Amino acid sequence: MRQDEITEIVERAAKLVTEQYVFPDAAERIAAHLGDQLRSGRYADVTDPAALGALVTADLQSVNGDRHLRLKHHAAALPERDEDPDEEFWAREAAATMGGIARVQRLAGNVGLLDIRPCLFPPQIAGDAMMAALRLLGGTDALLLDLRGNRGGSPDMVALICGWFFAEPAHLHTMHDRAGTTHQFWSAAYLPVPGYGAGKSVHVLTSAQTFSGGEELAYDLQQLGRATVTGERTGGGAHPRAGHRMHPHLELTVPVARPVNPVTGTNWEGCGVTPDVEVPAGAAQDVAYRRVLTDLLAADPQRPTADEAREALATLP
Repeated sequence: MRQDEITEIVERAAKLVTEQYVFPDAAERIAAHLGDQLRSGRYADVTDPAALGALVTADLQSVNGDRHLRLKHHAAALPERDEDPDEEFWAREAAATMGGIARVQRLAGNVGLLDIRPCLFPPQIAGDAMMAALRLLGGTDALLLDLRGNRGGSPDMVALICGWFFAEPAHLHTMHDRAGTTHQFWSAAYLPVPGYGAGKSVHVLTSAQTFSGGEELAYDLQQLGRATVTGERTGGGAHPRAGHRMHPHLELTVPVARPVNPVTGTNWEGCGVTPDVEVPAGAAQDVAYRRVLTDLLAADPQRPTADEAREALATLP
């Protein structure tokens, strides 16, 4: 990369952060830090976009650790327009990953398993696939919702999925931008599939890699008392962001708002979602599954699936 090209990218990044970042005071400090680093020659020996992205991201996050604030490298060339590159990313990724429905399975004992990864795609792209998965799982007696490989996604999809778990619309969070404007998010009031009964147990599986929208789904269900979170503390990225094409392979992402949960009065930014049952991510499914089977058998030892539930329990570590 040429030095004049690097200078233009860093200076534009500082300007966009100053204008858009949800925390104005931090924005000024971050922009000043980028300028200092540019003048110090930190980026002088950079030869490729990936290296520049890594350096600038470290500097962007050095002030307050916001993991959504970054200069992200894309291996594939970005569209030649200054719009959020996620628009095409969503469609491309969804087509290659069955809309994020990685696994739908009935486990022994009539326990459902829904694995959503790599992302929670927007409903207009993956809503049909999600509804098909929820319809299949509707007859199970308990659910394991696996978000261990989920790195984020659409708050509208989070609201859609939450609508399956609540008989009445639930207030998920209120989004605040830097201008003081607010927007409330509620679980979907209507789904084209029957809801998942309020008495059915739900366990959300998490890892340190669970991030952003995946964290929101876990946090919403946990704080509203609808699910038990089992696994590892999540990554800690709560702020939605806008994307800007800075180079054919570099996207600047700037957080432009912050969600406030009605139960906690805060969110999971920087701290992640704290599990109710903290275990290594690799053990989370077995731990949650054992608890679910034990509870189902305790509630009704003669249930039709009791024998297969006992057999499954005997095989779990």
